[in-house]
Amino acid sequence: MRRRSSNTGCSADISQASHEKRLRETPWIPPPSRSETRLGCTASGDRIETTMRLLVIENAAELVTPIGRSALCGHDMAKLRFVKNGAVLCYDDEILAVGTTSEIEKKLAECTPDALDVERINAEGKTILPGYVDPHTHFIFGGYRQDEFQMRLRGATYMEIMEAGGGIAATNRATREATEEQLYETGLRRLDRMLDLGITTVEGKTGYGENTETEDKMLTVMERLDRDHPVDIVRTYMGAHSVPPAFKGRTCDYIDYLIAEGLPMAKGRADFCDVFTETGVFELDESERLLLAARECGFKLKMHADEIVPLGGAGLAAKLRATSADHLLKASDEDLFAMRDAGVVATLLPCTAFSLREPYARGRFMIDNGLAVALGTDLNPGSCYTQSIPLMTALATIYMEMTIEETITALTLNAAAAIDRADTIGSLEPGKKADIIILDCPDHRHLSYHFAMNLVETVVKSGAVVRRT
Repeated sequence: MRRRSSNTGCSADISQASHEKRLRETPWIPPPSRSETRLGCTASGDRIETTMRLLVIENAAELVTPIGRSALCGHDMAKLRFVKNGAVLCYDDEILAVGTTSEIEKKLAECTPDALDVERINAEGKTILPGYVDPHTHFIFGGYRQDEFQMRLRGATYMEIMEAGGGIAATNRATREATEEQLYETGLRRLDRMLDLGITTVEGKTGYGENTETEDKMLTVMERLDRDHPVDIVRTYMGAHSVPPAFKGRTCDYIDYLIAEGLPMAKGRADFCDVFTETGVFELDESERLLLAARECGFKLKMHADEIVPLGGAGLAAKLRATSADHLLKASDEDLFAMRDAGVVATLLPCTAFSLREPYARGRFMIDNGLAVALGTDLNPGSCYTQSIPLMTALATIYMEMTIEETITALTLNAAAAIDRADTIGSLEPGKKADIIILDCPDHRHLSYHFAMNLVETVVKSGAVVRRT
């Protein structure tokens, strides 16, 4: 069953015409509708009466998954479970059993005598993986910045782009001016593309508002999309993305404003609070003050850290025991080791470095030194306008020297840990959510070998097929 938000203050006033238009255009495949009662079983093997769905994905050339309910660190990231002739049995929205096809058939026979009443997917010659998790995006925004991108390719500096009216200020203006419905429709299309790529859970940040009203609008859009679209959305409040012109030279006053107005607005609606900790934006002391206030309000913590200069953001993330610290292109060895010891996930964003023609974060070094590494797309309209998992996989394996096995863990279980969901998603194990992708290839190594190509053929979300090519 689709998880529905319990948050208050969420708008649900989608027009009937808009809803009918989406129904006509959407490629989603609805789950099977069955009203009859039949026998089922729980993960422990108990037989029960149920009207819930049973789904079997069987005969796969290979089933590949990390194992665990927390992030895998260091070389453990490469320790995946491989099952030849693999299969998965799903019970409603949950994984019931994982094993060989013959093992799953035996399990199924124990659960129900009516095997003909089970939806089956023949994955012969294909590979089964957990659904991808994208733990770092800014996917709700107004406007585009294609002119700025071309300027950057011609060698324009960031200050030159700012003077021409570009940069984050351009997105802030466009997002403030966009209606809620406009942001909803563009967000819906971006989620569709994510689903095509096998992303079944995504983190989305606010941060293009410069005021509480616009930040509230962005959160409301994500709440609506979380209800209406198969992809689950983990929401992050990021009022501290940039310092608005009205607070120029008064960053401390802006932090006061966020604590007084922004955090109370987002409380109970966003899971995380994030801050862009960089020289000239939010310094270490300012970031710490906001994050401590956020923790007092019940937020979990994230940080944009050490992307541009080695300021010490990674060390602050370790000190505060943040869930994740992201970017980390310039993080020092000492701060990375502190992150490791504090259990902070290192979320690396290679597509951003690629777009900006910057050196990549030291993924190989981090793994060799025991950190838990996740990968995120950083989808945003300025520095990284892509949600391409295939491109990110190519960059991680070819340029960041991560093995394909480590990369799979970084895209699934560790990405789930970076949004504090590793206990329910990110791997194919009994009791976890039935978020599964089927790749049109016979071996997981095709993900790096057939590089930058989308190999996702079928997407199962919460036990229902929602994409099939």
